Amino acid sequence: MSNEHDNGDHMDMPPSGTMPNGGMSNQMMMHMSFYWGKDAIVLFSGWPNQNLGMYMLALFFVFFLARATEVLSILPAVKSGTKLIVGELTQATVYAFRMGLGYLVMLSVMSFNLGIFIATVAGHALGFFIIKTRAIAIAKPAENMSSPNIMSKV
Repeated sequence: MSNEHDNGDHMDMPPSGTMPNGGMSNQMMMHMSFYWGKDAIVLFSGWPNQNLGMYMLALFFVFFLARATEVLSILPAVKSGTKLIVGELTQATVYAFRMGLGYLVMLSVMSFNLGIFIATVAGHALGFFIIKTRAIAIAKPAENMSSPNIMSKV
């Protein structure tokens, strides 16, 4: 006589290196190394749900988040005449929003999906490019005004 009874349900042990999932057999295993494919879970449980269209939307969403994080890295200038507390609150709000976006980007990359990783790096690169070209365009006229014209002296 055995204390176990066989009712046809067999509980198999999960493969080594995985954690039991509380008896739910249709949950996806979390990846712990980079992988390709649309079977990612990005930010929300069940999204993009192995759907190619939703995966493409997730790539665009993460790209946009990364780009926005870089664009927001330039805090708004406080205009003269603005109350100090208003300027400080504006800058603190933009900073808090940028940090929130940064953490969402970080959590997205933690899906270990290479497509998401590439979209993140591309978004950061484009955002940085936008900010740098704007900064250079603003600096060029100021530089031309302050430096003497070498050609006129020759």
